[in-house]
Amino acid sequence: MSITWNTRVETPADVELIRDITRQAFGRQYEVDFLDAHRADPVAWLPGLMIVATTPDDRPVAYAALTRCHIGDKPVLSLGPVAVLPAYQKQGAGSAAVRAALATARDRGEGTVVVLGHDTYYPRFGFRQATEFGVHHPQYDGPNLMALALDDRAVPAGDLTYPVTV
Repeated sequence: MSITWNTRVETPADVELIRDITRQAFGRQYEVDFLDAHRADPVAWLPGLMIVATTPDDRPVAYAALTRCHIGDKPVLSLGPVAVLPAYQKQGAGSAAVRAALATARDRGEGTVVVLGHDTYYPRFGFRQATEFGVHHPQYDGPNLMALALDDRAVPAGDLTYPVTV
């Protein structure tokens, strides 16, 4: 049976729920701290690019976060983290959040999203379906990284830098 997930931009009321999803999905405080550090940084955090997948009663059960980073001097986005409550994993909630986040980024005029990991790793939350949602996945020159081209612009070249480290 296939579930159709509702997706939307996070609200202030979702922040603690997102922390709880993160704790349950990853099982470590590091990922919560990582997300909070990005949320607190005015360069890294871009309002409107934290997308939640919700149950019919509008309770978030998964999310995909897009934050700002740079390739060389070009601003690009970074996907991560993506988390799903354990009870809702493998039901498409994470994939729905990723697809909605990428569509939102493309609609906002963003051209590139860097993803930690690799194409064979991401099917666990439906990333392969996300890449088929009008997104290409050229290889990025780096270990365990790829860059998704959201439109027909060339993916920038250069060193990858993140404004926030934990």
